[in-house]
Amino acid sequence: MPLLSDLFEHGLLVETGIHGVYGRGPEFERVLLAFDDLVTRAAAADEPETLRFPPVVPRRQLEDAGFFNSFPHLVGTVFALQGDELHESATELALLPAACYPVYPAIAARGPLPRDGVTVDTGPAYVFRHEPSDDPGRLQSFHMRELVRLGAPETVQSWQRAWRDRALELLRGLGLEAEADVGADPFFGRTGKMLADSQRGQQLKFEILAPIEGPTAVASFNYHQEHFSSTYGIELEGGGGAHTACLGFGHERIVLALLRQHGLDVAVWPAEVRSELRL
Repeated sequence: MPLLSDLFEHGLLVETGIHGVYGRGPEFERVLLAFDDLVTRAAAADEPETLRFPPVVPRRQLEDAGFFNSFPHLVGTVFALQGDELHESATELALLPAACYPVYPAIAARGPLPRDGVTVDTGPAYVFRHEPSDDPGRLQSFHMRELVRLGAPETVQSWQRAWRDRALELLRGLGLEAEADVGADPFFGRTGKMLADSQRGQQLKFEILAPIEGPTAVASFNYHQEHFSSTYGIELEGGGGAHTACLGFGHERIVLALLRQHGLDVAVWPAEVRSELRL
């Protein structure tokens, strides 16, 4: 694709020979880190708790959460040699598909939530989804910056809606032609369309789209209702199941959208964009 070739030619991405798995050049990385810092500043008012997890997760967590049933086509599991024979078998680990998954069992282990619930910042985590493609906006390995909200239903819903608007304003402030829309996850199999239609109908997922090769989701906002609280036993203070929601910024996609919008030479980007990113 032309954009991908240009990114390689300008040293913004580094080819590895595998579709959707690329190195990042110094300018690409500089913009990515600058955007991550912008998110940190935007999230400061929420006073989130910082939790960081490695890019692997116990397979059991993903099985318990239903990821293997809903998205088996995206799963990456870790295989390794076992014993003295040259025989590979699956380990207890899988590659992290979204930064929020380790948060729910970790918070559940503490007992009931405090009165105002909990907000968690996962940081720019490396995640993996098995979607090989030569579209630069569809990577297999990429950074996701997630914030997770756990609490009473009305608190969580209000937080999700507020962040949808805040994120849209943040991205438009960088000169992106960003638009919000109702979205759906890529559920697997014949029942996947029904699940996606239900998710859209209930408006459980919002996305912010910006042009890369075409309109691409660069941020998403998922309202899980009681899914994770029922899975892990996350309770409200005084009893009752908590609701959860998460928002995720796709860092590489946002950098790609900025490069598509403002050009491949960061030095000549509009002054207001460079100022907002502190470049």
